[in-house]
Amino acid sequence: MVKRKKSEFSPLKSLLDKYDWNRKNYITREFQDYGYRLAMELDDEKHKALYIKLAKQYPRQILEQARNFIKDARNVKNKGRLFMWKIKKLKSEISNVKSKSKI
Repeated sequence: MVKRKKSEFSPLKSLLDKYDWNRKNYITREFQDYGYRLAMELDDEKHKALYIKLAKQYPRQILEQARNFIKDARNVKNKGRLFMWKIKKLKSEISNVKSKSKI
C-alpha cells in the first residue's frame, strides 16, 4: 500500500473558491461554442443566436467554406451579411448538384 502525502491533495474548499459562481454559463454543447466563436470572428455579437442556430442546423463543411471565404475577403463592411450570402450560394450549389445527379 502506497502512502500519500497530504500535500498532494488540495482541500475541496480551495477548489470551490476558485470557481466564479456568479458567472452565467450558457454554452454547454459543441455547436453552441462553434456558433459563438463564429459570431465573434465575424464581429457580429448581436446575432450570436443566429450563428448558434446555423451551427446546429447546417453541415460544418458549408459553414467552414463560408468562414474561409470571409477570412480571404478584404474591405468587407458587413462580414455577417457576406457570410449569409455565401451560405445561401453554397446551399444552392449543393442542391443543384443533387438535382443533376438524380436525372
